Amino acid sequence: MSFYLHFLILLISFPLVIAKIGPRRSTTGQNPDSFVLSCGASKDATDDVGRIWSPDSKFLTSNNNSDTANAQSQDPSLPSVVPYMTARIFKSQSAYTFPVSPKDRHWIRLHFYPDSYNNHNPANAIFSVNANEFTLLNNFSAYETANALTQAYIVREFTLIPIPFGTLNLTFNPSATFNNSFSFVNGIELISMPEIFQAAPMVGFSDQSMDVEFNTLQTMFRINVGGQFIQGSNDSDTSRTWYEDTPYLLGAAAGVTFQADKNVSIQYSQNVTKYIAPVDVYKTARSMGPDGNVNKNYNLTWIFQVDVNFTYLVRLHFCELQFSKINQRVFDVYINNQTAIEAADVIAFSGAKGVPVYKDYTIYLKDQKNGDDNLWIALNPSVSVKPQYYDSILNGLEIFKINDTKGNLAGPNPQPSELSQKIGNEEPKSFEPRKRHNGPVISAVMGSIAGIGLFLGIFSFVVHRKKRGSPQDNSNSYGWLPIYGGSSSGTKNTGSGMSGGSTLVGSLCRHFTLAELIQGTNNFDESHVIGVGGFGKVFKGTIDKGMKVAVKRSNSCSEQGVNEFLTEIDLLSKLRHRHLVSLIGACDENNEMILVYDYMANGTLREHLHKTNNTTLSWKQRLDICIGAARGLHYLHTGAKHTIIHRDVKTTNILLDDKWVAKVSDFGLSKTGPGLHQTHISTVVKGSFGYLDPEYFRRQQLTDKSDVYSFGVVLFEVLSGRPPLNPSLPKEQVSLADWAQRCCKEGTLEDIIDPHIKDEITIECLTNFAETAANCLSDYGTDRPSMGSVLWNLEYALQLQKNPDGPQVVAEQKANDAYTRHETHLNMEDCDLLGDQSSAPNAVFSQIVNPQGR
Repeated sequence: MSFYLHFLILLISFPLVIAKIGPRRSTTGQNPDSFVLSCGASKDATDDVGRIWSPDSKFLTSNNNSDTANAQSQDPSLPSVVPYMTARIFKSQSAYTFPVSPKDRHWIRLHFYPDSYNNHNPANAIFSVNANEFTLLNNFSAYETANALTQAYIVREFTLIPIPFGTLNLTFNPSATFNNSFSFVNGIELISMPEIFQAAPMVGFSDQSMDVEFNTLQTMFRINVGGQFIQGSNDSDTSRTWYEDTPYLLGAAAGVTFQADKNVSIQYSQNVTKYIAPVDVYKTARSMGPDGNVNKNYNLTWIFQVDVNFTYLVRLHFCELQFSKINQRVFDVYINNQTAIEAADVIAFSGAKGVPVYKDYTIYLKDQKNGDDNLWIALNPSVSVKPQYYDSILNGLEIFKINDTKGNLAGPNPQPSELSQKIGNEEPKSFEPRKRHNGPVISAVMGSIAGIGLFLGIFSFVVHRKKRGSPQDNSNSYGWLPIYGGSSSGTKNTGSGMSGGSTLVGSLCRHFTLAELIQGTNNFDESHVIGVGGFGKVFKGTIDKGMKVAVKRSNSCSEQGVNEFLTEIDLLSKLRHRHLVSLIGACDENNEMILVYDYMANGTLREHLHKTNNTTLSWKQRLDICIGAARGLHYLHTGAKHTIIHRDVKTTNILLDDKWVAKVSDFGLSKTGPGLHQTHISTVVKGSFGYLDPEYFRRQQLTDKSDVYSFGVVLFEVLSGRPPLNPSLPKEQVSLADWAQRCCKEGTLEDIIDPHIKDEITIECLTNFAETAANCLSDYGTDRPSMGSVLWNLEYALQLQKNPDGPQVVAEQKANDAYTRHETHLNMEDCDLLGDQSSAPNAVFSQIVNPQGR
């Protein structure tokens, strides 16, 4: 693919969080009440977007005990060298003093890059940060937080009430309970802001409100609902960053997104100015969809993970973009299953189309016995008032943590999973700093050899990175693990022995003895081999007096090792779903790493697409298989407690049982998706050529949309019956993804259809299917649909195949088939309870798609 002809782009970091904002005045500019400091720097420095960062030294108090230092290594995911490659190190309690206006509220942003500075072990950086009497962080570990969230750096944002005497003391204090602890900071932003908070009603107490304007708050989430990522340079002068909402949506019932027509302009009012939210937030929205009968039966829901035992301010941003009259769209808003707004009518709130309005509500989140630390926001049509359209709308959402009665905002550090911690405890305690990595410089291959050269170039690059044994890749090897993800320095299996972590197998799943598996596979007879992958060979075997199983055995030359072995065990031992392959058990005796799965009688999907000696699948079968695989992937992205990114979606990892039910397999490369304040996770690229997300390859930043891209290739592979890469074809057809997209744009879809099924597909089904697949292959992840949307559209394509006569029939069947579309969100207990989804009662469906609110 053409993206890979520029390998140098891997060296260019991509802006991903709050630090990436547009040019602003420095401390010497027009507003002396705002400060943008690069800590440890000796002179003014400009970041990658032209923003000036000044040295911090003149704001330090005279009694501070500090050093300046440069980071030993530069992570490729850093948005800029400034301010992250310099730091201020504090060995004892020290403070900055800032002169500020006593009338203004201020944003405070703290930037941390936990690297080695002057041989200081970043794991020892455990400290607190106070802003006058407010505790912003306590026993905070940037190192532990970054590892748990699998990100290179951390940004924390707060909004501080006006300081009565005009002096802000920002104090850093190393922890007294940890030996050799120290404090550090890379960047500090102190930006004056107007007062944008006021008293807000308390959810569940109709006669009570909270005076938010007298409190200091921490920004937990800032979401552009229905829209795309907005960087700080496109916001007001306060340089806020807004993220898309898709990672927080519950289930496949994600509604639809839309934006304002050209004839609708956003008109701010006296109560809502650009300091509340930028125009781009109000120009886009998410609603429930055009079918009111479907909308009445589910909630449009978002879920956010927060710290318990704090009060939160929830700010809902609304702007009606479609209707102009009262009672056309009326809905209820629920926060944690309690009614916040009854019969919300945006036109009644704002007075006109295109006029923004926002509503604030506060709610206390108490520690629950069941461990639930989520904040739920749900919308549902107000059926009782009989509006013209049964629908709801939301444009933006912000969640702020409010300081408690002691002035505290500090929450606990996120923790890696239990498995990751156990393995980490068995590692040597000495700290070894990360090494700087420079991507290889490879010339672009031009002309008639572009296709083959492209393939070989990518292969060479990945092999080179593997030989170097990138510590970055190892450090994130357990990034998928619940609760937040973490790190552990894994080792590749060389046949010399197992990682100490492998002894955990018995506690996670059934432990098979090596003798059992030798007997069940006839001593791993080659005649029993049914597949070969990166981990090793897969054998057909029998256990427990005749039960057929698939036995995946690692070998000493395997590209995968202990990390992938334990990843597969930990993930599949916790998840159960009809469209995920089931793990029965594992064996870790005598330097062996063996996994035992349910036997899939019909092998891999690829075997039935590319090999003529296997059964040729009909178009209806192919559609059913795609829908099943989409359900499995959608469950990984949204149905588990935390997003799980498969990272190796391809037709060889979609297995077919004896009833042709598709099951997603091979989770050795899987990782947990982004957590709090993240849009992605940064990791060395892994995956399969032809399916690899070009944005992930360029930026080394992984999101669930990377799986969506790979699945788009799978869809075109199913449609065409050809592999994703074929260097023997003309250069414009080498890459299936490129060729299919070109055919879609030029209206020549018939050129890519497998001749075996060409006469079976209706034109309506083909159009919908191809459009869905093409959307999955969008260059940028933000432009791709979620797996829930892909699933919805594939089911729609199936209905169009069955009922090509008209969309009305299809719409009715879609409504009647709602349970099938949504069952994929079940957790393990739900799936075990319901069994086969096709027989689940509607009453259970109602509970699943509407768990909160009504």
